[in-house]
Amino acid sequence: MQDKKQVVFSGVQPTGKITLGNYLGAIKNWRPLQEQYQCIFCVVDLHSLTVTQVPAELRKNTMDLLALYIACGLDPDVSTLFVQSHVHEHAELAWILDTVSYVGELNRMTQFKEKSRKHADNINMGLMNYPVLMASDILLYQTDLVPVGKDQVQHLELARNLAERFNSRYSETFVVPQGLVPKTGYSIKSLQDPSAKMSKSDPNENAFVALTDSKEDIRRKLRRAVTDCGSEVRFSPDKPAISNLLTIYCLSSGESVEQAEQRFAGKGYGDFKSAVADAVIAMVEPIQEEQKKLLQDKAYLESVLKRGAESASKTAAKTLAKVYRKVGLVPASR
Repeated sequence: MQDKKQVVFSGVQPTGKITLGNYLGAIKNWRPLQEQYQCIFCVVDLHSLTVTQVPAELRKNTMDLLALYIACGLDPDVSTLFVQSHVHEHAELAWILDTVSYVGELNRMTQFKEKSRKHADNINMGLMNYPVLMASDILLYQTDLVPVGKDQVQHLELARNLAERFNSRYSETFVVPQGLVPKTGYSIKSLQDPSAKMSKSDPNENAFVALTDSKEDIRRKLRRAVTDCGSEVRFSPDKPAISNLLTIYCLSSGESVEQAEQRFAGKGYGDFKSAVADAVIAMVEPIQEEQKKLLQDKAYLESVLKRGAESASKTAAKTLAKVYRKVGLVPASR
């Protein structure tokens, strides 16, 4: 009898452009996980509501992201792909977890502080509660491993704390998840400020490459990327901008840092940036073409969502029923 595969859960918000950083730091790393783990990948649309959305755009972005998942190699026949709002247990478990969450720990969340500054006119409770819903997403599927970048480590730690707190109060119920951090590429930096993460919300469009950018836009943005003093292409703490471009090049081309440093020895930044653009374009063009093809088959995408939601709901319902019983809620009559 084979050992049960560990469960991996992750998701991305459907809030417009998916950046090269999102892809290299997260989605690209998900594909090989399918071979080893039971993978659940979610389009986390409820999370996106913490910022005011245009309804029609949110619906379009949701389907675009699903198509992108598949275009990037996530196989609906191997992994569970679904939309968060299609499985009502996410929101229901979040309420139960709210009752074991403390205002102080949510106030301390770095992302809550940052987003409150960015959206000072819309500091809603969803913004504060975001990490509790994220914990619900993870714990609902008895997740063993969560692929995380540096910016999500604090949220995962909260999920772990809530699992342990609930288990201590009501007896063993949740698996306490562990983080799965990729060795490289988990924090692709802004092309204009290598001290900041590449972000689709950056007001400077030259700071990020979107997966949907044209070849011309990709070349232009990388040509305008900031560099460091000197002209040597070298991965080093004293060369944060060039180190970021080297990371992008290596993750796009498959070369090691050592191979890349040797390739560009004696060459200037101009030649290097051009090569980075070539590598990025060669990587994203097939993804763009496949996504366009998938978006033309609405029936197929809807069937993927239906199958995914049905599969996810089976596990989610079992977990929620156990939670409701543990906290003392009377089961509904069937």
